[in-house]
Amino acid sequence: MHKLVEKYCEMPTAIRRPMWRVWHNLIIKLDKNKDAVFMNYGYQSLNGDPALELENHDEANRYCIQLYDYVVRSVEVANKDVLEVGSGRGGGASYITRYFKPKSYTAMDISSGVVKFCNSYHNVEGLQFVAGVAEEPPFADESFDVVVNVESARCYKSIRKFFAEVNRMLRPGGHFCFADMIKKGEVESIRKDLLSSGMEIVSETEITKNVVKALDCDHERRESAIVNKVPGFLRKSFLQFAGAKGSERYESFASGKMEYWHFVLRKK
Repeated sequence: MHKLVEKYCEMPTAIRRPMWRVWHNLIIKLDKNKDAVFMNYGYQSLNGDPALELENHDEANRYCIQLYDYVVRSVEVANKDVLEVGSGRGGGASYITRYFKPKSYTAMDISSGVVKFCNSYHNVEGLQFVAGVAEEPPFADESFDVVVNVESARCYKSIRKFFAEVNRMLRPGGHFCFADMIKKGEVESIRKDLLSSGMEIVSETEITKNVVKALDCDHERRESAIVNKVPGFLRKSFLQFAGAKGSERYESFASGKMEYWHFVLRKK
């Protein structure tokens, strides 16, 4: 199982999509206390910046939250219509809605099971979760001011078509906040795909070291949650998925084999 998790992004789309649904449903079954509302690798400043101020109940998810905060902080979100594609367990959508106060926040994921979970768990005014496919989002042209995508696009059938859909859904002057892991040497290809959508790049930053630092700081929490919730025969797979120290995923970031990039784009 852990090899399937490790090589997930390299598998055919026909396998990836049903696997993602199965994985989500497995997490829902195992996470009886509903603690796992984030699945990203996290972000930690390397420059001694002041700590992000969080409410007490958000503190446990600090590093995952810091990634979402970093991804959107440079664009105007307050009183805007925001779409997140690939929202997973909904923690990022909840955080941005509660702290940044958008006019509306629509969070879309391919898994109907996780959408059902999120709509029942995240009771936040202005936030809704819907099911949909990234390359065929069910929204009209120029529906949103901001589109957010975190650690999801690398697994799509056509990332270029997804970027084109983002451009279609954005209003003129709207922003696309994109963050994901990218194999070393492939960032230029991603950059070309982004530009082919018709959007312009406002900023691009490699944050691999920040992600590794976050995984270091968050290792004990991640490992403890997996040991306490996951049956022994599945633990190696979950540790791989979580980027725990010693996993291939962690080592790929630490060695530079895998990079992590953040892009902000604007619709012309």
